Amino acid sequence: MRYELYYWTRIQGRGEFVRLALEDAGAGYADVAREKGDGVMAAFLEGEHEGARPFAPPFLKAGRLVIAQTANILQYLGPRLGLAPDSESGRIYAHQLELTISDIVAEVHDSHHPVASGLYYADQKAEAKRRAGDLRETRMPKFLGYFENVLQRGGGRHPLRQHSYVDLSLFQLMSGLDYAFPHAMRRLSPKLPQLTALRQRVAERPNIAAYLESPRRLAFNEDGIFRHYPELDDPA
Repeated sequence: MRYELYYWTRIQGRGEFVRLALEDAGAGYADVAREKGDGVMAAFLEGEHEGARPFAPPFLKAGRLVIAQTANILQYLGPRLGLAPDSESGRIYAHQLELTISDIVAEVHDSHHPVASGLYYADQKAEAKRRAGDLRETRMPKFLGYFENVLQRGGGRHPLRQHSYVDLSLFQLMSGLDYAFPHAMRRLSPKLPQLTALRQRVAERPNIAAYLESPRRLAFNEDGIFRHYPELDDPA
C-alpha cells in the first residue's frame, strides 16, 4: 500500500513521529501537503471528505481509511510496517508508551504557549518562563527517567526488546529536547545513558541516516513544537 501523510508543510511537529516510521520501514508514501500545499487538508478538516473526520493533522490516508492522532496512526502502522510486537500485550504496551510520549510532547508545546495556543509567544513570555522552569526541573527528569527505566527493563537496547516505532519516537523526543533545551539536556544526559545510546543507534539505522541527510528532514525551528528560546533554557 502507498500511504498518504497529511501534515503542515513548514515544520516537523507531530507529523515527524509518523514520518520516521514510514522512512525507517522504507514504506511508499506521499507527503501530500508538501506536494500540493497546506490547503489540500481543508476538505478533510472541514468534514467534506469521505472517511473519519480528523480534528487536526497529522492524519494518514490508507486506502479508504482516514486515521488521525499520532499515537493512533502509529498503532495502525506498527504491525503493518514490522515496527510493533506480534503479541497483543506487546502492541498494547507500545501504544501505552507512545501515548506517554504524546503527553510530554504536549507539555513541551505548553512550555512556550502556556496561556493559549492562539496567542503569540511574545504575548505570554512571563508565563512561559515559569512553565518552562517546571518542565526543565520537574517534568523532563520524571518523563525521561521513566523511559530510561523502561529501556533498562527491556534489556537496555529497546523498550519492547525489539526495534519498534517507540524507539523512533524516543529518538525524535530526545532530538527535539536537545534542540529546545540544550543546557537542561546536558545536565540530564549523564543520568540517561540508555536513552542517549538509543538515540545514536536510531540515527545510524540506514534508512533513518539517509532520511536525516535528505531535504525531507526539515530542521527544527521556532514554528514547531520543539522551539529554542534561550530565555526558557536556564544555563545555570
